[in-house]
Amino acid sequence: MAAYLIVQVQIKDTEIYKQYSALSSGIIANHGGRILARGGATDILEGDAQPRRVVIIEFPTMEAARGFYDSPEYQQAKKIRVPISDGQFVVVQGVE
Repeated sequence: MAAYLIVQVQIKDTEIYKQYSALSSGIIANHGGRILARGGATDILEGDAQPRRVVIIEFPTMEAARGFYDSPEYQQAKKIRVPISDGQFVVVQGVE
């Protein structure tokens, strides 16, 4: 069953973040992931959410999503992202 990685991130340095994005795209694909939304316009409909960059990635399974996140390749890319952003990563299982 599909799983969705939902990321919300506040970026402090957009130029360095571009390097992270370029690396992570290939790693996502290598783990069967497909980017559904990446940093487009957002509209807060309810609640006190802060405007952030939102990324939604579809993986074939929860295990594939976890495999992506835990992979040595992504952990290297993550070292670029962490110092220049504040993020939240959540994986949610899809419905049949």
